[in-house]
Amino acid sequence: MIIDHVSLETFTQQVFEKMGCPTPHAILAANVLLKADLRGIDSHGVARLSGYVRLWEKKRINSNPNIKIVHESFTTTTLDADRALGLVSAPQGMDIAIEKAKIYGCGFTAIKNSNHFGIAAYHAMKALPHDMIGIAMTNASPLVAPTHSTKRMLGTNPMCYVFPALEYPPVVVDMATSAAANGKLEIAQRTGKPIPAGWVQTKEGAETLDANGLKSGGSLLPLGSSVANGSHKGYGLAGVVDIFSGVLSGANFSEWVPPFVAFLEPLANLPGEGIGHFVGAIKIDAFRPASEFKANMDQWIQSFKVADRINPDQPVIIPGAPEFEEEIIRRKEGIPLHESVVLDLKQVAEKFGLHFN
Repeated sequence: MIIDHVSLETFTQQVFEKMGCPTPHAILAANVLLKADLRGIDSHGVARLSGYVRLWEKKRINSNPNIKIVHESFTTTTLDADRALGLVSAPQGMDIAIEKAKIYGCGFTAIKNSNHFGIAAYHAMKALPHDMIGIAMTNASPLVAPTHSTKRMLGTNPMCYVFPALEYPPVVVDMATSAAANGKLEIAQRTGKPIPAGWVQTKEGAETLDANGLKSGGSLLPLGSSVANGSHKGYGLAGVVDIFSGVLSGANFSEWVPPFVAFLEPLANLPGEGIGHFVGAIKIDAFRPASEFKANMDQWIQSFKVADRINPDQPVIIPGAPEFEEEIIRRKEGIPLHESVVLDLKQVAEKFGLHFN
């Protein structure tokens, strides 16, 4: 099914409003989800909508939160999100970071007591109109086993860094620190396809190509997949995200990060509050004129675009460029939705007395 992005965003906003979100929050949350779908990150778009609804029904999401500052310095802020949608708390945290960066050259916000925040790129890219470098990361439900372990201890823990350019689109490095994001497994499950080697291990620690490997007690592998291929590096990056997002903010961390799925309850004796995020903005003019930096970024990008290719028909990838091009296409042609996602959205619509296409 292909659906116009405006219609899909309007429907998504209506769902959040039915959940009790104030209209500005509903508009923002819908915009974050649709940005994922427009950029081709189907695992983090409206396919997640029913998951937020279920968490709200379990009273793990507060649809009308009192997000407040609990600690602050000239360049830093810690927010208590009051169990808000991360789709709302992370952009608010980024706005605070940007305002501080305008004055002091940089700004960083740690956020606790939050929930899943969608794609990290949305929040980091808010820095671009201000000639700033954007940073966003979050910890997540423990699905990833550290190197040499079979126990789920870390989330896919994405991190994103965004750099503005002059004539070219920005460089957007948005990546999970696991070998694959859980959403990619969900896509494979919907299509009935096997997954690549190195994504998942069984509960005994053996390699598997089964997209349902997590449901059978297995775990995702860190970026690198094996020790020989550098899984300790992916594990280390995931740890960095967990410490910035969880330990620094006062949120939960490691195995205690609450699960995204509503049918699983958080563990007892939690060390923190909710899920944690960390966002930041760095003013380029604090280092050198932004125009000079962006001109050099164009030069940097161009050097990779003309690099020798393995296959003449396959261009060298510039981080963020495929998503930029996909957004142009999807804004014009619409967003493709898998039939299982369509069914899911129709069930959400029925729950709230709405109409979905």
